Amino acid sequence: MQPIQDLLNRIRWDPAFGQGRFEVAFLDHLERELVRLPLAAVIFAPGDHYFFHYVDVEGLAHSVPFHRIKAVYKNGELIWQRRH
Repeated sequence: MQPIQDLLNRIRWDPAFGQGRFEVAFLDHLERELVRLPLAAVIFAPGDHYFFHYVDVEGLAHSVPFHRIKAVYKNGELIWQRRH
């Protein structure tokens, strides 16, 4: 299985592959469910190899470890899923 960081880098830096609407699905420990988030809403801090960040609809900032990403979708189709 391709590591999630490699897939996210390919989406961000490979112009041909990165075309489309991407979403990441991550485990929200408070809600105990998977949350799908548009990749366009994800913030990658330079040099941070462990977390991604996003701001929710209430304006609260969140940091999510990459290991909580469970799936990636391209144009609504599953393209990557973490083994359980």
